[in-house]
Amino acid sequence: MDRLILAAEEQPLPIIPHLSELILGIVAFAVLLFVLWKFAVPRFEQLYEERTDAIEGGLKRAQEAQEQADRLKKQYEEQLAGLRAEAARIRDDARAEGQQIKAELRAEAEAEAARIKAQGEEQVAASRDAAERSLRGEVGGLSVQLAERLLGRQLSSDSARSDTIDSFLAELGGSTRRSGAN
Repeated sequence: MDRLILAAEEQPLPIIPHLSELILGIVAFAVLLFVLWKFAVPRFEQLYEERTDAIEGGLKRAQEAQEQADRLKKQYEEQLAGLRAEAARIRDDARAEGQQIKAELRAEAEAEAARIKAQGEEQVAASRDAAERSLRGEVGGLSVQLAERLLGRQLSSDSARSDTIDSFLAELGGSTRRSGAN
């Protein structure tokens, strides 16, 4: 056993590295650290800055786009409100114009009705006058015949005939008026 212990003392422990391996590992680590620090870290920093700028730029562009969208929305809403007001004004104008046209048509219809009524009254008056003249002539002729029969002689002069017709019609008109008044 003593030999085993002695052999164990002469052999290095497997967990503790040899001094040469330790120095080589530190030098390799330093070279790797230097290469990384010199070449990789600046590239990572550059990529990080580019990425940060891209994100911040994207956020800034998004914010500007949002502000522009808000401005456009506000402008659109103002235009829409203006168009709604214009549409309301046009509707009101159309209603007013419709009322005016309606009133004009009503006035024209009333004027036309009055004209037709006046024309009808004129036609009735003309027909009545024509009928009255016709009746006067007939009544005049009949009254002369009656007077001639009553008197037993002929009325030869036109003035006598005319006087007889006028007096008969006057008496007839007076009795018609009195019976119409009762």
